[in-house]
Amino acid sequence: MRLQVMVTKSVITLFAMALASKGYAQDVTLNIVDQYGQPLTNAVVEIASKSNKTLSQQLPVLIMDQVDKQFSPTLLIAHQGQQVNFPNSDNIRHHVYSFSEAKPFQLKLYSGQPENPITFENQGVVVLGCNIHDSMLGYIYVAKSADVYQSDERGNVQLSGLTLPVQLTLWHALQKNTLEEKQPLTLAVNSPHSLQVTLQTTEPKPRNTFGSKFKGGND
Repeated sequence: MRLQVMVTKSVITLFAMALASKGYAQDVTLNIVDQYGQPLTNAVVEIASKSNKTLSQQLPVLIMDQVDKQFSPTLLIAHQGQQVNFPNSDNIRHHVYSFSEAKPFQLKLYSGQPENPITFENQGVVVLGCNIHDSMLGYIYVAKSADVYQSDERGNVQLSGLTLPVQLTLWHALQKNTLEEKQPLTLAVNSPHSLQVTLQTTEPKPRNTFGSKFKGGND
């Protein structure tokens, strides 16, 4: 069974027949598309229920590289308290920064390996820019939940062993809602095993990441 729903700012709950409120485990595949039916790669789905697992082991240091004047990967998913290293693999210097509320920081003009990784203590979306190359744009999604997933090139996310009902949030860098907003979705106890979710998006275009604030160098 395949069902398509539109995600809005309000919580959307999938109802069908009224079943018992007792939850049960189910595997669900989400297919996330835009308003034109095109799959959305790099959409983030986070399970936001009270039964979230906690992260009991030390988190590895993640890598956000800089290659050919681009952040690599474009989207990096981290957990609260996780560290991210920002190597510069280009043969020119970069000045990485973010003005995002979740983690404002700067790594001033440097090449190679910065001295220390950056710790991301707060949940939220961190937008990355380069003060020298305004076209560089990257995102770090800092998750509160231990259960967070990223859609593949077909827009698919596989959710295994969900205890329904469950609350999710969805996010994408091109969503029409504000960049910091996570869009809520509730799966009821009788939700289908395959579900298509449509996110309203904007057309991709260069984003002004306030690159002139700390301007001070050339390639």
